[in-house]
Amino acid sequence: MTNEPRPAGVTPPVAVVFATVVCVALSIGGLGVASLVLDADVIPVRGLGVVPGVIGQVFAFAAFAGVLLWGVRADPPSYLTAVPCAIGAYVGEILGIVVGALVSGADPARGLSAAGSVAIGFAGPVVALAALLAAFFGVFLVRSRTSGPRWRWEDDDDDAP
Repeated sequence: MTNEPRPAGVTPPVAVVFATVVCVALSIGGLGVASLVLDADVIPVRGLGVVPGVIGQVFAFAAFAGVLLWGVRADPPSYLTAVPCAIGAYVGEILGIVVGALVSGADPARGLSAAGSVAIGFAGPVVALAALLAAFFGVFLVRSRTSGPRWRWEDDDDDAP
């Protein structure tokens, strides 16, 4: 037993950054695998290009990070924070696709059609599931009270072998 104070864990902003990176990786990987397995396009509407999908992902990750930052500031943060994170990412993806279609100069009807196909197809739930898992990870980082690994020779004890 030592008299050292208990480690504080990961700070909320750092946890949000790590969790957002995990969300990006899970979302992009999940969309790719689901698209491959289902032999379907993520956004099945033709003539939009890549801009709506990219902006949709940016909106999804921004919403995810904002909601997670709000949630992990509680003491202690709840794992239920993952649910609004998933909803935020899902809604952010859909709104981002509409905005991306408008920014890219596409027909607004095509943008709405693309957003609808993402909302009711496989892409929206994949993004939401990725956000749910990543948010659990982010909350876990804040709740865990660990310190970094240390070698024996880093201890201040002179009695250490």
